[in-house]
Amino acid sequence: MLKLQKSKDKKQALLKATLLLVNDAGFQGASMAKVAKVANVSPATIYLYFENKQDLINQLYLNVKEEFSKSAFNGIDMAQPVKKIFEQIWFNIADFKFNEVEEAQFLSQCDNTPLVDEECRAEGLNHLQPLLDLWLRGQEEGIIKPLSPYVLYAFTIYPMAFLMNKQTKSHCPSDTIKLKETFQAAWDSIKV
Repeated sequence: MLKLQKSKDKKQALLKATLLLVNDAGFQGASMAKVAKVANVSPATIYLYFENKQDLINQLYLNVKEEFSKSAFNGIDMAQPVKKIFEQIWFNIADFKFNEVEEAQFLSQCDNTPLVDEECRAEGLNHLQPLLDLWLRGQEEGIIKPLSPYVLYAFTIYPMAFLMNKQTKSHCPSDTIKLKETFQAAWDSIKV
């Protein structure tokens, strides 16, 4: 049992080290040697858990995407009206992005890199299926514009990454980000 825990601890340390390095120096700055050094393990240890850097990045992406999704859909009652459900999901996502900054920054970087392979991205998208289903329901009820889920995401969720980035760099203090007004702007952008 203790050996299994040490194994899990090493894998988690490698994932955390990768997250920190990618956020600090980008994907190119997260070499396997640097990951091992930050995780305080030998470089050969990485290959006990991951096939290569691509596998390490993909697994980290899926782990963070799963955390993000759990947070996004926490406490959601799908029997509520579409706007109410979307509002709860939106605020859950905002909470994640503003409180789990390292993970949110990593996901933002993953949006712009070829290092996360398409199969992995598709699996990550599955984690957001409840949101996609909600938008489809809203479209069927005639209250959400008939746009692709990518456009809906771009207008409602993606701006939070921008705001989180500005807050992190102290360009936009959190007290100036009025989430209720921001949510209303997001909703107004997709409602019929």
